[in-house]
Amino acid sequence: MNRMPAIIIGIFLTFLAAWIGLVAYPYFALGRYLPATDEATGDINPPPLSGLAVQGQKVYASAGCVYCHSQQVRQVGYGSDLARGWGKRPTVARDYMRENPAFLGTMRTGPDLTNIGERQPTETWHHQHLYQPTVVSPGSIMPSFRYLYRTQKIQGQRSANAIDLLPPDNPPDGYEVVPTAEAEALVSYLLSLNRSYPLPEAPEPTK
Repeated sequence: MNRMPAIIIGIFLTFLAAWIGLVAYPYFALGRYLPATDEATGDINPPPLSGLAVQGQKVYASAGCVYCHSQQVRQVGYGSDLARGWGKRPTVARDYMRENPAFLGTMRTGPDLTNIGERQPTETWHHQHLYQPTVVSPGSIMPSFRYLYRTQKIQGQRSANAIDLLPPDNPPDGYEVVPTAEAEALVSYLLSLNRSYPLPEAPEPTK
């Protein structure tokens, strides 16, 4: 008895079931999401990224940040993310609808960055941390990204975007450290990481 047709049909049905489960169902279940309007403030969430932050997202990827940092605050019962102060609520699918790609991450060699823009809301802190992470965060094993900055001689007045560094990395007298366009973009992206807004499926916890 020739069983080849049954085998072929079985293989086809197996791939069809996998396609439905892994592609079709997630698309129809999650593809319907639209930005939500906060009734209290009128804000549209999640907010769109600025052009500079979009460029910074590319720098984030090329610098390998995703290999050591996640961007997902886990549900209660699946970790201590909320207790650590990494977010006011767990992240949900709608949080990532504007992300392409979404850097959920799989490793946490460093802290979760879902809301780093809220926890550290100043450009100065981020530039200092990228340039001298072990000084800003003692005990950190994060490498320095000083290649995103350049040291130059001060011509007349100090540049408006020169960063203030702490010893021993402060430049010699007469020189300054300024961020490159890539560093400015990366910091803009990091500051945009603030998913503290409420969503219908993930409201802020009541106090």
